[in-house]
Amino acid sequence: MTTLHTGADSIYDVLGIGFGPSNLALAIALHEHSVASGTQDGLRVGFLESQPRFGWHRGMLIDDATMQVSFLKDLVTMRDPTSDFSFLCYLRDRGRLVDFLNLKTLFPLRIEFHDYFEWAAARVAHLVEYSAEVVSVRPVTRDGEIRYFDVTSRVPGDPDSLTVRRTRSICVATGLEPHLPPGALLSERVWHNSELLPRVDQVVRSGRPVRRAIVLGAGQSAAEAVDYLHRSFPEAEICSVFAKYGYTPADDSPFANKIFDPEAVDLYYGAPREVKQSLFDYHRSTNYSVVDMDLIESLSRAMYQEKVQGRERLRMLNVSRLREVEAGAEDVKATVEFLPTGEREILSADLLVYATGYRPRGVGDNLGEIGKLCLRDDEDALMVGRDHRVTTNSNVTADIYLQGGTEHTHGLTSTLLSTTAVRAGEICASLLARRANAPAASQG
Repeated sequence: MTTLHTGADSIYDVLGIGFGPSNLALAIALHEHSVASGTQDGLRVGFLESQPRFGWHRGMLIDDATMQVSFLKDLVTMRDPTSDFSFLCYLRDRGRLVDFLNLKTLFPLRIEFHDYFEWAAARVAHLVEYSAEVVSVRPVTRDGEIRYFDVTSRVPGDPDSLTVRRTRSICVATGLEPHLPPGALLSERVWHNSELLPRVDQVVRSGRPVRRAIVLGAGQSAAEAVDYLHRSFPEAEICSVFAKYGYTPADDSPFANKIFDPEAVDLYYGAPREVKQSLFDYHRSTNYSVVDMDLIESLSRAMYQEKVQGRERLRMLNVSRLREVEAGAEDVKATVEFLPTGEREILSADLLVYATGYRPRGVGDNLGEIGKLCLRDDEDALMVGRDHRVTTNSNVTADIYLQGGTEHTHGLTSTLLSTTAVRAGEICASLLARRANAPAASQG
């Protein structure tokens, strides 16, 4: 059922493409502004999501995995602590507020935070259409000026049919896509960790034996995959392959964490390019290829216990690289090179999991011609304003906002939850200001 307006007379002020946590936070900010203002002439807002329902990294919602950011960095609190869309209001609504407080933790279970997202998404469901994959975004030119974009999406329940909606602005928040090493091919036995839970469930239900599984990667997702496979297949050997000597602990110390403060975004944005790069390099250990210390210690204890018992199922193939993969009908043959000596070992495994991270989708991916309208710097990176609006050709008055893919301009928080609420507020304020300042002729 279509929930959003269509037709030539339905011009949106903003259409969000994608409806993960970032655009959900924006939907809430815009909804709260509309309620607070009490006016009938507010922004016309809609969001289009290709998934049939709200979902955020469902394949890694391991039952005992916790969040790596404080619950106070939810969808609204950093923007407006009084909002009733906060995690604490969710807990009150679910009847668990006192129970959560008694845990004395800042870090909820990941499955609980996902339920919070779903709870919030349901409250702004009138603003979003699911199963509506966006297939193109085309500029609309009038008198040499591009004032609008026509956003074409598939009709829910009838994917062969298309709907076109016209908008003054788009906000692209299509999230991250799984990253694989060059030449890697996925199959029934070779997965990316984003599919971990449903894939493991399939194997368990099929009754297919698992003698050995290999996980490639050294970050949090890799360590979680190793731990989950180790528990899910109690007879299997689990091999963790990575180029480091050991897992690197995440730096979540108070001073390092200040890189995620809203004020840090201002400093980063205004810094020279070489300073930006230095800050990024210095603080990679807060987010990239690092693992929570609790999980590192848990895996270490498991390895030691197995050594004491004389049955070592958990193997760390450190200082090593995966050089070749040959996936057959019966197994996966992986060639692992030990880097200090160059010695190679061929492992026959039943499963191979690439925990090799994610990368932002490009602004032009599946969005038609709009990539050609965006200005780039001398390193071919998108030019993006402090308000998260892409700098475009001078004849373009329609706006493109980005949530994600802006690490080069806004820093490490570009793809993280840490400043989601604040960023949503900034984009909301920018949309309102530009709508208020737009010539009357362009508002019709």
